Amino acid sequence: MTSAVKVQDLLANIKAAQQRPLGDPRLEGLIGLEKSTFTENASATSGLTFYDLEVGAKLLYPVLTPLRNAIPRVSGKGGIQANWRAITAINTSGLRFGVSAANRGGALAVATQDYTATYKGIGVETSVDFEAQYAGQGFDDIRAIAAKTGLEALMLGEEAMILGGNGSTLLGTTPTPTLVASSAGGTLASQTLSVVAVALTLDGVMNGSVAGGIQASITRTNADGTSDTFGGGAAKQSASATVSVTGPDGSVAASISPVKGALGYAWFWGAAGSEVLGAITSINSLVITAAAAGAQTAASLGASDNSVNALAFDGLISQAVKTGSGAYVAIQPTGTAGAGTPLTADGSGGVVEIDAALKSLWDNYRLSPDTIWVSSQEALNISKKILTGSTVAAQRFVFEASQNAIGGGVMVRTYLNRFSMQGGSSLDIKLHPNLPAGTILLTTQALPYPLSGVGNVMQIRTRQDYYQIEWPLRSRKYEYGVYADEVLQHYFPPSLAVISNIGNG
Repeated sequence: MTSAVKVQDLLANIKAAQQRPLGDPRLEGLIGLEKSTFTENASATSGLTFYDLEVGAKLLYPVLTPLRNAIPRVSGKGGIQANWRAITAINTSGLRFGVSAANRGGALAVATQDYTATYKGIGVETSVDFEAQYAGQGFDDIRAIAAKTGLEALMLGEEAMILGGNGSTLLGTTPTPTLVASSAGGTLASQTLSVVAVALTLDGVMNGSVAGGIQASITRTNADGTSDTFGGGAAKQSASATVSVTGPDGSVAASISPVKGALGYAWFWGAAGSEVLGAITSINSLVITAAAAGAQTAASLGASDNSVNALAFDGLISQAVKTGSGAYVAIQPTGTAGAGTPLTADGSGGVVEIDAALKSLWDNYRLSPDTIWVSSQEALNISKKILTGSTVAAQRFVFEASQNAIGGGVMVRTYLNRFSMQGGSSLDIKLHPNLPAGTILLTTQALPYPLSGVGNVMQIRTRQDYYQIEWPLRSRKYEYGVYADEVLQHYFPPSLAVISNIGNG
Protein backbone atom coordinates (compact mmCIF):
# COMPACT_ATOMS: atom_id res chain seq x y z
CA MET A 1 0.00 0.00 0.00
CA THR A 2 1.35 3.37 -0.96
CA SER A 3 1.65 6.39 1.36
CA ALA A 4 -1.11 8.19 -0.53
CA VAL A 5 -3.51 5.29 0.10
CA LYS A 6 -2.64 5.23 3.83
CA VAL A 7 -3.40 8.94 4.15
CA GLN A 8 -6.73 8.56 2.37
CA ASP A 9 -7.72 5.71 4.68
CA LEU A 10 -6.77 7.75 7.78
CA LEU A 11 -8.85 10.72 6.65
CA ALA A 12 -11.81 8.44 5.95
CA ASN A 13 -11.59 6.87 9.41
CA ILE A 14 -11.44 10.29 11.08
CA LYS A 15 -14.47 11.47 9.11
CA ALA A 16 -16.43 8.35 10.09
CA ALA A 17 -15.50 8.77 13.76
CA GLN A 18 -16.66 12.38 13.80
CA GLN A 19 -20.04 11.37 12.34
CA ARG A 20 -20.59 8.61 14.95
CA PRO A 21 -22.79 9.85 17.88
CA LEU A 22 -21.67 9.34 21.45
CA GLY A 23 -24.71 7.10 21.90
CA ASP A 24 -23.21 4.51 19.56
CA PRO A 25 -23.48 1.01 21.13
CA ARG A 26 -19.75 0.57 20.73
CA LEU A 27 -19.22 3.39 23.30
CA GLU A 28 -21.64 2.11 25.93
CA GLY A 29 -18.82 0.59 27.96
CA LEU A 30 -17.30 4.06 28.56
CA ILE A 31 -19.61 5.18 31.38
CA GLY A 32 -20.50 8.89 31.26
CA LEU A 33 -18.57 9.66 28.13
CA GLU A 34 -21.72 10.31 26.17
CA LYS A 35 -22.43 13.22 28.53
CA SER A 36 -18.84 14.60 28.71
CA THR A 37 -18.01 18.03 27.20
CA PHE A 38 -15.19 20.57 27.53
CA THR A 39 -15.90 24.31 27.76
CA GLU A 40 -13.70 27.34 28.28
CA ASN A 41 -13.26 28.00 31.98
CA ALA A 42 -13.86 31.51 33.32
CA SER A 43 -10.77 31.23 35.53
CA ALA A 44 -7.29 31.59 34.09
CA THR A 45 -5.96 29.03 36.58
CA SER A 46 -8.69 26.35 36.47
CA GLY A 47 -9.54 23.66 33.96
CA LEU A 48 -7.47 22.45 31.02
CA THR A 49 -6.38 25.97 30.11
CA PHE A 50 -2.96 27.16 29.01
CA TYR A 51 -1.56 29.92 31.24
CA ASP A 52 -0.23 32.52 28.81
CA LEU A 53 2.39 34.17 31.05
CA GLU A 54 5.26 36.05 29.44
CA VAL A 55 8.57 35.02 30.93
CA GLY A 56 10.35 37.85 32.69
CA ALA A 57 8.83 40.26 35.22
CA LYS A 58 7.82 43.63 33.83
CA LEU A 59 9.16 46.43 36.06
CA LEU A 60 6.38 48.99 35.68
CA TYR A 61 7.56 51.97 37.74
CA PRO A 62 9.31 55.21 36.73
CA VAL A 63 12.92 55.93 37.66
CA LEU A 64 12.94 59.71 37.16
CA THR A 65 16.15 61.30 38.42
CA PRO A 66 16.82 64.40 36.26
CA LEU A 67 19.11 66.22 38.71
CA ARG A 68 21.13 63.10 39.54
CA ASN A 69 21.53 62.44 35.82
CA ALA A 70 22.70 65.99 35.06
CA ILE A 71 25.00 66.74 38.00
CA PRO A 72 28.61 65.52 37.56
CA ARG A 73 29.97 62.96 40.04
CA VAL A 74 33.58 63.25 41.22
CA SER A 75 35.70 61.23 43.63
CA GLY A 76 36.55 62.58 47.06
CA LYS A 77 39.86 62.13 48.86
CA GLY A 78 38.82 60.77 52.22
CA GLY A 79 38.19 62.71 55.41
CA ILE A 80 34.82 63.22 57.05
CA GLN A 81 33.74 66.27 55.07
CA ALA A 82 34.38 68.19 51.88
CA ASN A 83 35.96 71.60 52.53
CA TRP A 84 36.42 74.46 50.10
CA ARG A 85 36.73 78.21 50.05
CA ALA A 86 34.88 80.35 47.53
CA ILE A 87 35.48 83.93 46.42
CA THR A 88 31.99 85.42 46.39
CA ALA A 89 32.78 89.01 45.38
CA ILE A 90 35.69 91.15 44.17
CA ASN A 91 36.37 94.85 44.71
CA THR A 92 33.96 94.97 47.62
CA SER A 93 35.23 98.43 48.67
CA GLY A 94 34.46 100.07 45.32
CA LEU A 95 38.13 100.70 44.53
CA ARG A 96 38.87 103.21 41.73
CA PHE A 97 41.52 102.07 39.32
CA GLY A 98 43.22 105.26 38.18
CA VAL A 99 46.84 105.67 39.35
CA SER A 100 49.13 108.69 39.52
CA ALA A 101 52.58 108.84 38.01
CA ALA A 102 55.14 106.55 39.70
CA ASN A 103 52.65 105.45 42.38
CA ARG A 104 51.14 102.05 42.94
CA GLY A 105 47.39 101.35 42.73
CA GLY A 106 45.02 100.66 45.61
CA ALA A 107 44.73 97.21 47.18
CA LEU A 108 41.87 95.11 45.92
CA ALA A 109 39.42 93.77 48.52
CA VAL A 110 37.66 90.46 47.94
CA ALA A 111 34.98 88.56 49.86
CA THR A 112 35.44 84.88 50.60
CA GLN A 113 33.34 82.27 52.31
CA ASP A 114 34.30 78.91 53.74
CA TYR A 115 32.10 75.94 52.93
CA THR A 116 32.00 72.54 54.55
CA ALA A 117 29.74 69.62 53.77
CA THR A 118 29.80 66.39 55.75
CA TYR A 119 29.73 63.18 53.77
CA LYS A 120 26.56 61.16 54.24
CA GLY A 121 25.97 57.50 53.62
CA ILE A 122 22.88 56.53 51.67
CA GLY A 123 21.65 52.99 51.22
CA VAL A 124 18.79 50.52 51.06
CA GLU A 125 18.40 46.79 51.68
CA THR A 126 16.56 44.12 49.71
CA SER A 127 16.23 40.36 50.20
CA VAL A 128 15.11 37.16 48.47
CA ASP A 129 14.18 34.09 50.51
CA PHE A 130 15.07 30.64 49.25
CA GLU A 131 11.47 29.73 48.45
CA ALA A 132 11.08 32.85 46.28
CA GLN A 133 14.22 31.83 44.41
CA TYR A 134 12.88 28.29 43.89
CA ALA A 135 9.51 29.56 42.71
CA GLY A 136 11.07 31.95 40.22
CA GLN A 137 13.20 29.37 38.44
CA GLY A 138 12.39 29.31 34.76
CA PHE A 139 10.57 32.63 35.04
CA ASP A 140 13.08 35.29 36.10
CA ASP A 141 16.29 35.86 38.04
CA ILE A 142 14.74 37.00 41.32
CA ARG A 143 18.07 37.78 42.96
CA ALA A 144 19.14 40.02 40.08
CA ILE A 145 15.81 41.83 40.22
CA ALA A 146 16.26 42.42 43.97
CA ALA A 147 19.66 44.02 43.36
CA LYS A 148 18.36 46.10 40.44
CA THR A 149 15.32 47.43 42.27
CA GLY A 150 17.52 48.28 45.27
CA LEU A 151 19.80 50.42 43.10
CA GLU A 152 16.86 52.15 41.42
CA ALA A 153 15.19 52.83 44.76
CA LEU A 154 18.45 54.32 46.05
CA MET A 155 18.68 56.61 43.02
CA LEU A 156 15.10 57.81 43.55
CA GLY A 157 15.82 58.59 47.20
CA GLU A 158 19.06 60.31 46.23
CA GLU A 159 17.20 62.50 43.72
CA ALA A 160 14.84 63.79 46.41
CA MET A 161 17.82 64.48 48.69
CA ILE A 162 19.65 66.40 45.93
CA LEU A 163 16.56 68.55 45.44
CA GLY A 164 15.58 69.30 49.02
CA GLY A 165 17.47 67.26 51.59
CA ASN A 166 17.80 69.18 54.86
CA GLY A 167 20.63 68.08 57.09
CA SER A 168 21.50 71.30 58.88
CA THR A 169 18.89 74.07 59.04
CA LEU A 170 16.01 73.91 61.51
CA LEU A 171 12.75 75.52 60.42
CA GLY A 172 12.10 76.53 64.03
CA THR A 173 8.73 77.05 65.68
CA THR A 174 5.83 77.42 63.27
CA PRO A 175 4.09 80.81 63.70
CA THR A 176 0.73 80.89 65.48
CA PRO A 177 -2.23 80.86 63.07
CA THR A 178 -4.45 83.87 62.51
CA LEU A 179 -8.11 82.83 62.33
CA VAL A 180 -11.19 84.53 60.91
CA ALA A 181 -14.54 82.76 61.36
CA SER A 182 -17.57 82.98 59.10
CA SER A 183 -21.12 81.71 59.58
CA ALA A 184 -21.23 80.63 55.92
CA GLY A 185 -19.14 78.72 53.42
CA GLY A 186 -18.80 75.40 55.24
CA THR A 187 -20.43 72.78 57.44
CA LEU A 188 -18.82 73.56 60.80
CA ALA A 189 -21.16 73.44 63.78
CA SER A 190 -21.20 76.12 66.46
CA GLN A 191 -18.06 75.59 68.53
CA THR A 192 -14.77 77.03 69.70
CA LEU A 193 -12.34 75.77 67.07
CA SER A 194 -8.64 75.34 67.84
CA VAL A 195 -6.07 75.29 65.02
CA VAL A 196 -2.40 74.19 65.03
CA ALA A 197 -0.02 74.51 62.07
CA VAL A 198 3.26 72.72 61.27
CA ALA A 199 5.74 73.86 58.60
CA LEU A 200 7.21 71.05 56.46
CA THR A 201 10.41 70.50 54.49
CA LEU A 202 10.42 68.61 51.18
CA ASP A 203 10.89 65.37 53.12
CA GLY A 204 7.85 66.16 55.24
CA VAL A 205 5.68 67.03 52.24
CA MET A 206 6.68 63.98 50.19
CA ASN A 207 6.05 61.51 53.00
CA GLY A 208 3.01 63.14 54.57
CA SER A 209 -0.69 62.64 53.89
CA VAL A 210 -3.93 63.40 55.67
CA ALA A 211 -4.74 59.70 55.94
CA GLY A 212 -1.26 58.60 57.02
CA GLY A 213 -0.19 61.67 58.96
CA ILE A 214 3.10 63.57 58.94
CA GLN A 215 6.33 62.30 60.43
CA ALA A 216 8.04 64.04 63.33
CA SER A 217 10.85 62.08 64.99
CA ILE A 218 11.49 58.79 63.15
CA THR A 219 13.10 55.74 64.71
CA ARG A 220 13.94 53.22 61.98
CA THR A 221 14.85 49.62 62.66
CA ASN A 222 17.64 48.63 60.27
CA ALA A 223 18.23 45.30 58.55
CA ASP A 224 20.99 44.38 61.03
CA GLY A 225 18.79 44.99 64.07
CA THR A 226 20.26 48.40 64.90
CA SER A 227 18.16 51.56 64.84
CA ASP A 228 18.54 55.20 63.77
CA THR A 229 16.57 58.20 64.97
CA PHE A 230 16.22 61.32 62.82
CA GLY A 231 13.81 64.11 61.91
CA GLY A 232 10.99 63.49 59.48
CA GLY A 233 10.79 67.03 58.09
CA ALA A 234 8.28 68.64 60.49
CA ALA A 235 9.05 71.90 62.26
CA LYS A 236 8.03 72.52 65.86
CA GLN A 237 4.25 72.89 65.88
CA SER A 238 2.70 76.29 66.40
CA ALA A 239 0.86 77.38 69.48
CA SER A 240 -2.84 76.73 69.12
CA ALA A 241 -5.16 79.54 68.10
CA THR A 242 -8.89 79.51 68.81
CA VAL A 243 -11.92 81.18 67.29
CA SER A 244 -15.66 81.03 67.95
CA VAL A 245 -17.60 79.54 65.04
CA THR A 246 -21.32 80.00 64.40
CA GLY A 247 -22.86 76.93 62.75
CA PRO A 248 -24.26 74.96 61.15
CA ASP A 249 -22.68 76.41 57.98
CA GLY A 250 -19.55 77.80 59.58
CA SER A 251 -16.06 78.10 58.09
CA VAL A 252 -12.70 79.46 59.24
CA ALA A 253 -9.99 81.19 57.22
CA ALA A 254 -6.57 80.29 58.70
CA SER A 255 -3.15 81.67 57.83
CA ILE A 256 0.33 81.97 59.31
CA SER A 257 3.40 84.00 58.48
CA PRO A 258 5.29 82.03 55.79
CA VAL A 259 8.34 80.09 56.97
CA LYS A 260 11.55 80.43 54.96
CA GLY A 261 12.57 76.99 53.71
CA ALA A 262 9.12 75.43 54.15
CA LEU A 263 7.63 73.74 51.10
CA GLY A 264 4.30 72.90 52.72
CA TYR A 265 2.20 73.18 55.85
CA ALA A 266 0.18 70.66 57.87
CA TRP A 267 -3.00 71.86 59.57
CA PHE A 268 -4.67 70.36 62.64
CA TRP A 269 -8.02 71.50 64.01
CA GLY A 270 -10.75 70.52 66.44
CA ALA A 271 -11.37 70.98 70.15
CA ALA A 272 -8.48 72.53 72.08
CA GLY A 273 -5.98 69.83 72.99
CA SER A 274 -7.53 67.34 70.56
CA GLU A 275 -6.65 68.93 67.20
CA VAL A 276 -6.59 66.40 64.33
CA LEU A 277 -4.77 66.58 60.98
CA GLY A 278 -7.16 67.85 58.33
CA ALA A 279 -5.07 69.25 55.46
CA ILE A 280 -1.57 69.60 53.98
CA THR A 281 -1.17 72.68 51.81
CA SER A 282 1.57 74.12 49.59
CA ILE A 283 0.83 77.66 50.80
CA ASN A 284 0.64 79.23 54.26
CA SER A 285 -3.14 79.38 54.49
CA LEU A 286 -6.39 77.47 54.00
CA VAL A 287 -10.14 77.72 54.53
CA ILE A 288 -11.49 75.15 56.99
CA THR A 289 -14.99 74.11 55.94
CA ALA A 290 -15.56 70.78 57.73
CA ALA A 291 -14.32 68.61 60.55
CA ALA A 292 -10.77 67.27 60.10
CA ALA A 293 -10.77 63.95 58.26
CA GLY A 294 -7.42 62.57 59.46
CA ALA A 295 -6.56 60.51 62.52
CA GLN A 296 -3.22 61.97 63.67
CA THR A 297 -3.36 64.42 66.56
CA ALA A 298 -1.15 67.47 66.98
CA ALA A 299 -0.31 66.30 70.48
CA SER A 300 1.31 63.14 69.07
CA LEU A 301 4.02 65.22 67.35
CA GLY A 302 5.62 66.29 70.58
CA ALA A 303 7.22 69.67 71.23
CA SER A 304 10.48 69.33 69.26
CA ASP A 305 11.63 70.70 65.90
CA ASN A 306 12.12 67.63 63.69
CA SER A 307 12.73 69.42 60.41
CA VAL A 308 16.39 68.30 60.12
CA ASN A 309 17.39 64.81 59.02
CA ALA A 310 20.85 64.25 60.47
CA LEU A 311 21.44 61.38 58.01
CA ALA A 312 20.88 63.56 54.92
CA PHE A 313 23.05 66.12 53.15
CA ASP A 314 21.74 69.56 52.21
CA GLY A 315 20.03 69.65 48.82
CA LEU A 316 19.80 72.56 46.39
CA ILE A 317 16.76 74.19 48.00
CA SER A 318 18.25 73.92 51.49
CA GLN A 319 21.55 75.40 50.32
CA ALA A 320 19.71 78.27 48.63
CA VAL A 321 17.50 79.26 51.59
CA LYS A 322 20.29 78.95 54.16
CA THR A 323 21.16 82.26 55.81
CA GLY A 324 24.13 83.91 54.09
CA SER A 325 23.95 81.80 50.93
CA GLY A 326 23.56 84.83 48.65
CA ALA A 327 20.91 83.00 46.63
CA TYR A 328 17.73 84.76 45.49
CA VAL A 329 14.85 83.66 47.75
CA ALA A 330 11.35 85.08 47.30
CA ILE A 331 8.24 84.10 49.26
CA GLN A 332 4.87 85.03 47.79
CA PRO A 333 2.62 87.11 50.08
CA THR A 334 -0.15 85.39 52.01
CA GLY A 335 -2.92 86.93 49.92
CA THR A 336 -6.44 85.53 50.28
CA ALA A 337 -6.63 82.61 52.71
CA GLY A 338 -6.87 79.32 50.86
CA ALA A 339 -5.88 80.89 47.53
CA GLY A 340 -2.59 82.62 48.27
CA THR A 341 -0.82 84.81 45.74
CA PRO A 342 -0.37 83.22 42.30
CA LEU A 343 2.24 84.16 39.74
CA THR A 344 1.59 87.41 37.89
CA ALA A 345 1.51 87.92 34.13
CA ASP A 346 3.45 91.04 33.14
CA GLY A 347 1.30 91.77 30.08
CA SER A 348 4.14 91.24 27.61
CA GLY A 349 4.55 87.47 27.56
CA GLY A 350 6.48 87.15 30.81
CA VAL A 351 5.97 86.39 34.52
CA VAL A 352 6.68 89.16 37.03
CA GLU A 353 8.11 86.91 39.75
CA ILE A 354 10.43 85.00 37.41
CA ASP A 355 11.68 88.22 35.81
CA ALA A 356 12.39 89.65 39.27
CA ALA A 357 14.58 86.64 40.06
CA LEU A 358 16.42 86.85 36.73
CA LYS A 359 16.97 90.59 37.11
CA SER A 360 18.36 90.14 40.63
CA LEU A 361 20.81 87.45 39.48
CA TRP A 362 22.03 89.72 36.69
CA ASP A 363 22.22 92.89 38.77
CA ASN A 364 24.12 91.23 41.61
CA TYR A 365 26.20 88.53 39.92
CA ARG A 366 26.01 89.14 36.16
CA LEU A 367 24.76 85.63 35.50
CA SER A 368 21.81 83.90 33.91
CA PRO A 369 20.35 80.55 35.07
CA ASP A 370 19.73 77.87 32.48
CA THR A 371 16.89 75.81 33.98
CA ILE A 372 13.60 76.54 35.74
CA TRP A 373 12.41 73.49 37.71
CA VAL A 374 8.68 73.39 38.33
CA SER A 375 5.86 71.15 39.50
CA SER A 376 3.01 70.22 37.17
CA GLN A 377 0.89 72.97 38.77
CA GLU A 378 3.46 75.68 38.09
CA ALA A 379 4.17 74.36 34.57
CA LEU A 380 0.51 74.85 33.74
CA ASN A 381 0.26 78.22 35.46
CA ILE A 382 3.38 79.61 33.78
CA SER A 383 1.94 78.63 30.39
CA LYS A 384 -1.34 80.35 31.23
CA LYS A 385 0.38 83.54 32.43
CA ILE A 386 2.52 83.82 29.33
CA LEU A 387 -0.38 83.19 26.95
CA THR A 388 -2.68 85.52 28.87
CA GLY A 389 -0.12 88.28 28.77
CA SER A 390 0.50 88.07 25.03
CA THR A 391 -2.08 85.84 23.40
CA VAL A 392 -1.11 86.63 19.81
CA ALA A 393 2.64 86.99 20.07
CA ALA A 394 3.18 83.88 22.18
CA GLN A 395 1.58 81.45 19.74
CA ARG A 396 2.72 79.98 16.46
CA PHE A 397 0.82 77.40 14.44
CA VAL A 398 2.49 75.24 11.81
CA PHE A 399 0.19 73.52 9.33
CA GLU A 400 1.34 70.48 7.38
CA ALA A 401 -0.82 68.74 4.82
CA SER A 402 0.43 65.34 5.95
CA GLN A 403 -1.01 65.83 9.44
CA ASN A 404 -4.67 66.01 8.33
CA ALA A 405 -5.45 67.45 11.76
CA ILE A 406 -4.72 70.25 14.18
CA GLY A 407 -3.66 69.35 17.73
CA GLY A 408 -4.90 71.41 20.66
CA GLY A 409 -3.07 72.62 23.75
CA VAL A 410 -0.09 74.87 24.31
CA MET A 411 2.90 74.13 26.53
CA VAL A 412 5.57 76.72 27.29
CA ARG A 413 8.88 74.82 27.31
CA THR A 414 11.38 77.70 27.51
CA TYR A 415 11.51 81.16 29.06
CA LEU A 416 13.32 84.17 27.61
CA ASN A 417 15.71 85.83 30.01
CA ARG A 418 16.04 89.47 29.02
CA PHE A 419 18.91 90.05 31.45
CA SER A 420 22.03 88.48 29.98
CA MET A 421 25.17 89.37 28.08
CA GLN A 422 23.71 87.84 24.93
CA GLY A 423 20.86 90.34 24.96
CA GLY A 424 18.48 87.48 25.66
CA SER A 425 18.99 83.84 26.59
CA SER A 426 16.62 80.90 26.79
CA LEU A 427 15.94 78.93 29.98
CA ASP A 428 14.52 75.41 29.84
CA ILE A 429 11.36 74.85 31.87
CA LYS A 430 11.52 71.31 33.27
CA LEU A 431 9.12 69.32 35.41
CA HIS A 432 10.64 67.73 38.48
CA PRO A 433 8.86 64.66 39.88
CA ASN A 434 9.56 65.58 43.52
CA LEU A 435 9.02 69.35 43.48
CA PRO A 436 5.80 70.22 45.35
CA ALA A 437 3.24 72.62 43.98
CA GLY A 438 3.91 76.20 44.99
CA THR A 439 7.70 76.19 44.59
CA ILE A 440 10.01 77.08 41.68
CA LEU A 441 13.78 76.42 41.63
CA LEU A 442 16.21 78.07 39.20
CA THR A 443 19.63 76.45 38.69
CA THR A 444 22.77 77.37 36.81
CA GLN A 445 25.09 74.77 35.28
CA ALA A 446 27.66 77.19 33.83
CA LEU A 447 28.79 80.66 34.91
CA PRO A 448 29.56 83.45 32.40
CA TYR A 449 32.96 84.03 34.02
CA PRO A 450 35.74 81.68 35.10
CA LEU A 451 36.21 80.67 38.73
CA SER A 452 39.73 79.50 39.47
CA GLY A 453 39.89 75.81 40.24
CA VAL A 454 36.14 75.27 39.76
CA GLY A 455 35.24 72.89 36.97
CA ASN A 456 31.61 72.31 37.95
CA VAL A 457 29.24 74.80 39.52
CA MET A 458 27.68 71.89 41.41
CA GLN A 459 28.73 68.29 41.77
CA ILE A 460 28.21 65.11 43.77
CA ARG A 461 31.47 64.40 45.62
CA THR A 462 31.74 60.76 46.61
CA ARG A 463 34.03 59.04 49.07
CA GLN A 464 32.55 55.85 47.64
CA ASP A 465 30.17 55.73 44.70
CA TYR A 466 27.43 53.11 44.31
CA TYR A 467 28.39 49.66 45.54
CA GLN A 468 26.50 46.47 46.35
CA ILE A 469 27.04 44.01 49.18
CA GLU A 470 25.69 40.47 49.24
CA TRP A 471 25.67 39.78 52.96
CA PRO A 472 26.70 36.40 54.41
CA LEU A 473 23.80 34.04 54.94
CA ARG A 474 22.28 34.25 58.41
CA SER A 475 18.97 32.60 57.46
CA ARG A 476 17.49 30.96 54.40
CA LYS A 477 17.38 34.31 52.68
CA TYR A 478 19.74 36.18 50.35
CA GLU A 479 20.26 39.75 51.57
CA TYR A 480 21.61 42.65 49.52
CA GLY A 481 22.63 46.20 50.37
CA VAL A 482 23.15 49.02 47.85
CA TYR A 483 25.04 52.02 49.18
CA ALA A 484 26.98 55.18 48.36
CA ASP A 485 28.83 57.75 50.46
CA GLU A 486 28.58 61.28 49.11
CA VAL A 487 27.70 64.93 49.49
CA LEU A 488 26.32 67.66 47.22
CA GLN A 489 28.76 70.51 46.64
CA HIS A 490 27.65 73.84 45.23
CA TYR A 491 30.53 76.20 44.58
CA PHE A 492 28.38 79.27 43.94
CA PRO A 493 25.03 79.20 45.81
CA PRO A 494 24.27 82.79 44.68
CA SER A 495 23.52 81.29 41.26
CA LEU A 496 20.43 79.56 42.73
CA ALA A 497 16.96 81.09 43.03
CA VAL A 498 13.87 79.83 44.86
CA ILE A 499 10.32 81.21 44.67
CA SER A 500 7.94 79.60 47.17
CA ASN A 501 4.46 79.91 48.65
CA ILE A 502 2.97 80.32 45.16
CA GLY A 503 -0.82 80.15 44.97
CA ASN A 504 -2.52 78.07 42.31
CA GLY A 505 -3.92 80.18 39.51
